[in-house]
Amino acid sequence: MPEIGLIQMRCSLDPGKNMENAVALIREAAQRGAQIVCLPELFRSVYFCQSEDHKYFEYAEPIPGPTTERLTKLAKELKIVIVASLFERRAAGLYHNTAAIIDADGTLLGIYRKMHIPDDPLFYEKFYFTPGDLGFRSWQTRYSKVGVLVCWDQWYPEAARLTALRGAELIFYPTAIGWHPSEKAELGERQHSSWETVQRGHAIANGCYVAVPNRVGHEAPDGGPGLEFWGRSFVADPSGQVLARGSDTDPEVLVVSIDTKALDIQRTHWPFLRDRRIEAYSELTKRFID
Repeated sequence: MPEIGLIQMRCSLDPGKNMENAVALIREAAQRGAQIVCLPELFRSVYFCQSEDHKYFEYAEPIPGPTTERLTKLAKELKIVIVASLFERRAAGLYHNTAAIIDADGTLLGIYRKMHIPDDPLFYEKFYFTPGDLGFRSWQTRYSKVGVLVCWDQWYPEAARLTALRGAELIFYPTAIGWHPSEKAELGERQHSSWETVQRGHAIANGCYVAVPNRVGHEAPDGGPGLEFWGRSFVADPSGQVLARGSDTDPEVLVVSIDTKALDIQRTHWPFLRDRRIEAYSELTKRFID
């Protein structure tokens, strides 16, 4: 029964301080027994996608690079798996929103590049990120077989399904999501409920665990109303039950035990994978069926 740790953190304009904060929180998670630790989306910086500004490309780095070098050493020291969301500089003019998966011996097992890229008010990610080109994957770590999707990917059942079909027992969704302050009173709870519900549905439909670390705090790096990140990081089991949930205001570390043997029990009693009519789904590759 591996223990997983979710890092819910507040991020600043200083990547160095964010990195040191993340390392301290990872150490706390490991001290509390976590064997697989996941950081929130783009943890080294504020959520800069609130505006389209070329200066923020300075936050990007190669993978492997300085951050993965630091984290591989930390993973080896603590004997833990680390999932870290980074702004990847792949080449001049080519950038991705990428998660690095590091095993407990310090090996960089691989990367996942965010497939679904949003373009909404204060979430202008298409300006910065090229859509992923590595597909949906999973990795056998020392403690569990994990899949990783990133934030906007969490709304797409196809992404969760294909990741589960690759053998993932646990799907991490490193996330940076929050409220527009002007909408919070009217729509805030509805938006949060939709976000949590759809991911709990992925856990049920695929008979796997889902773990979602988010950031907290108000961020307005370029002025204006900014975004209020709602935290509420959570872990859901294969029946969709929430095992732990973070606060909506404070940084914290969630450490949760998961039982991978429960997957077989859940999938035997609710045999969605068995009963899929795969020969009837070819039209899913169409944009719309007129």
